[in-house]
Amino acid sequence: MSESTTQKTDNGGAASIAALMAALLVAIFAFQLNASMLSPALVTMQNELNTTADAIGLTQTVFFTAAALFSLFLPRLADLKGRKKVLSGMLALTGIGCLISAIAPNVTVLMIGRIFQGVAGPVVPMCLIILHQRVTEEKRYTRLMSILTSVNGGIAGVDAILGGWLAGTFGFRSVFIVMAVIAALAVVFVALAVRESTAEDTPKMDWAGAITLGIAFLAAYLAINEIEKLAGANWILVVVLIVIAAVFFVVFWRHEGSAAAPMVSTHYMKQRRTWGLLVTTLLTMTGVFAIMNGVVPAIAQDTTLWGGMSASTVSFATLTPYALLGLAFGPVAGVLASKFGYHVVLRAGLVVTIVGALFGIFVANSPSIAALVVISVVLGISYAGTANIMLNGLGIVLSPKDNPGYLPGMNAGAFNLGAGLSFAVLYAVMNSFTVSGGAAAGYAASLVAGAVLVGAALLCSFLIPKEEDADNS
Repeated sequence: MSESTTQKTDNGGAASIAALMAALLVAIFAFQLNASMLSPALVTMQNELNTTADAIGLTQTVFFTAAALFSLFLPRLADLKGRKKVLSGMLALTGIGCLISAIAPNVTVLMIGRIFQGVAGPVVPMCLIILHQRVTEEKRYTRLMSILTSVNGGIAGVDAILGGWLAGTFGFRSVFIVMAVIAALAVVFVALAVRESTAEDTPKMDWAGAITLGIAFLAAYLAINEIEKLAGANWILVVVLIVIAAVFFVVFWRHEGSAAAPMVSTHYMKQRRTWGLLVTTLLTMTGVFAIMNGVVPAIAQDTTLWGGMSASTVSFATLTPYALLGLAFGPVAGVLASKFGYHVVLRAGLVVTIVGALFGIFVANSPSIAALVVISVVLGISYAGTANIMLNGLGIVLSPKDNPGYLPGMNAGAFNLGAGLSFAVLYAVMNSFTVSGGAAAGYAASLVAGAVLVGAALLCSFLIPKEEDADNS
């Protein structure tokens, strides 16, 4: 069935859409658990596999790197070969990866399992594309999209808490078994509730373009990971990786310009809907990601500033409120976007994110549980519950009809690159100012740097065209 036919026959039906939403939510759960449920189980994994913290940390890097790489081309492959087929395959491979990780006798096998789990990387954009294909009334789509995307920031912190309990009670393998069960359920739900669709045009997949872009992205991603080591970084390796990334991106660009059916034409890449959105996403993630996932938890546990919180309780004052408010406010942001538009709501979210980051200066100098909760709530609402959702949504609605998968995929890559850059940039600033002014000055400087980067993202958001102007931008 063609995309246009499917849209005409399936845009109504509350029961049908409810079943679709349930299936897509379970699919997103299956990915999100792989991303967040393991965090409190890392020490248990280290002990049970008799390995080092660095080795376990590398398994996490392998997962997120794989997720980023698969995000670049699987949405486009789904456009050509069938979205239901590709999504089902992604979830099945993720489940297999969970089982491999569950029985892993050592770190090497665990890494193989985590690579398989990384296939689920583009689940969120894939689900949004499927939803947009079924629900073509924009206001209704925007409200439903926000519900799906709000889960992407964590399932109200319950996923991390459950992961910690499972690991502590039954061992880390039980965490992967639960993940495998959810992935299997997702495959069943998708089979029952999702109907097959493709893009309007379905030429052969441009594997040369996918491979060259993938190499360029991987080299850039590995360079960022090396830069994050700061004083311990191998700077010769960083330079080599940057050169490789630049060379293969040039090769990718030239290939796309001459290919009969490119993965993404250079015409689209030159448009503001592509580079305007990607730059805004990259700057937003670079400015905010390490704040809630590194700087704020570090302040909470820093006994040189105050009494400090233990590693086992810090999440309740930081990550749990952040994820909970992001989940709760997501649908509200969707309603607001359906009335005022994605761009207005995105900018409002970015402005409040800047305010939240600057409030962090007070938190760094006068830390308390109440202040930590406040910054977590503010950033949970403004970023996780608003800006993150609007950026994901814009990747869908700005995509051209003949290639709806390329922009969400590249936008997912920008999210991942920004997350890595965030730790590299904000921690470099923090360490520099800590040496000269002490811990509080270091934290404050990193928060100011985050606010400046989000401010730059706010300015770049004005370059993102309206949906009706995207083709001419």
